[in-house]
Amino acid sequence: MTPEESIALIKANLQEVLNPEIIDDVILTQKRHLKVYWGTATTGKPHCGYFVPMVKLAELLAAGCEIKILLADLHAYLDNMKAPLELIEQRAKYYSFLIKSSLKALNVDITKLTFVQGSSYQKSEAYTMDRFKLEGITRISVAQKAGAEVVKQTADPLLGGLVYPLMQALDEEYLGVDAQFGGVDQRKIFTYALENLPKIGYRPRAHLMNTMIPGLGEAQKMSSSEPDSKIDLLETPEAVAKKLKKAVCVPKKLEGNGVIAFVEHVIFRALALRTGGTPSFKVERRDAEPIVYDDIEKLKSDYEQDILTPQLLKSALTTALNELLAPIRKEFEESEEWQRVTELAYPPEVKDVKPKKQKKEIDPAKREAALAAKAAALAVKDAPSEQ
Repeated sequence: MTPEESIALIKANLQEVLNPEIIDDVILTQKRHLKVYWGTATTGKPHCGYFVPMVKLAELLAAGCEIKILLADLHAYLDNMKAPLELIEQRAKYYSFLIKSSLKALNVDITKLTFVQGSSYQKSEAYTMDRFKLEGITRISVAQKAGAEVVKQTADPLLGGLVYPLMQALDEEYLGVDAQFGGVDQRKIFTYALENLPKIGYRPRAHLMNTMIPGLGEAQKMSSSEPDSKIDLLETPEAVAKKLKKAVCVPKKLEGNGVIAFVEHVIFRALALRTGGTPSFKVERRDAEPIVYDDIEKLKSDYEQDILTPQLLKSALTTALNELLAPIRKEFEESEEWQRVTELAYPPEVKDVKPKKQKKEIDPAKREAALAAKAAALAVKDAPSEQ
């Protein structure tokens, strides 16, 4: 791959790139591989939307990039305590298992990746001092705006949520990278980093942003906190089929269609990676020959014309997705350590059981008196009335 081809692949299939000239300078002028990091806060169980950044990471590896995956455990706690402190260590391990397995399912050589746990360096003296420097020059309104689409927003925000974007900016320096990769929902954090890292003596980085695919329900994007909007990577085949059957998929409408978006941004690119060539997406039909798509635009056109119906599309997606998830499920089922970590990372919720009200014991003497009074009242009631 020539330097120009490498640059083209790095910038391909993205919604936006900030400071692309940094990428050009590293590859064309400095003549070295681009160093990139992708971070994920280790909160809820990863869902199939994670395949969007996974396929891009695969493309970056193919372009010769050096990739660091940040398991942002402290960020998981700072985001409104989505991961309790006592669970973040185990959740980081769970994410490591699942991300590695997902990349292998995409036919990616994971020996070229480096995994870094955020708490391994974010508690150091140097990092803490730099965080203080950013806190000293950042207004609350700026911190709120930076994390608006990533950190859970409340009327009275916790301080941890305000520090979250500052730390994400600092991670670029402490991981020693040229670029950060993330979803377009991270854009405000990326622009915060571009504007503020130079103020404390650090160089700006490039930022690569993938599109965010809509959820399968009414949610705007797949989210761990919206069960109906996403499919977990370890869902059973039956659960996958059930969720896709219920997915919102308006006939002939492409805009906001989570099923179409999933086929385009996950299935087509995953199939290409797994085969090392052109994707082949088969749609079985009951009374006709199957349709095989190798071009997403043709699939979209057929959907708009109702040649490809929501029912046919959902059925084909169910088959393709279950094939993609099968090696991940198999690895989980064969790994006792992964299963043990899952139990520790996501223990079942213990519901508070209200104690039953105990009947008050009545004093025997009072009970006898009450019975005698009741009998006397009945005797008076039943007595013959005087004429």
